Amino acid sequence: QVQLVESGGGSVQTGGSLRLSCTASGRAFGAYIMAWFRQAPGKEREFVAAISRTIFTTSYADSVKGRFTISRDNAKSTVYLQMNSLKPDDTAVYYCAAGILAGLGQAGNLYNYWGQGTQVTVSS
Repeated sequence: QVQLVESGGGSVQTGGSLRLSCTASGRAFGAYIMAWFRQAPGKEREFVAAISRTIFTTSYADSVKGRFTISRDNAKSTVYLQMNSLKPDDTAVYYCAAGILAGLGQAGNLYNYWGQGTQVTVSS
């Protein structure tokens, strides 16, 4: 069992930056693929980024490539999402997810554990 707690959300203006953190409790953080998803009001949840267990291969949605960076610190059981050049379209609740899967899957149903979410609001 893994419990995930996100932090770092908030309100920024267009072009600003935020850094989200997700800290896991429980065993074997390093065994999990970690990912970030987001859900805007009235829209379906969408994949944002994922990172592999130890060699830290990453995958990003096209909409955030070049602006967002996912990273992890296995010693701290924490995954991060650095978000730069934020746009109003990035406004959403951001969720951290953990899963035991073969690759950097982008489908939410591949992930076993989810955090409660943190709100990110970008104003124009």
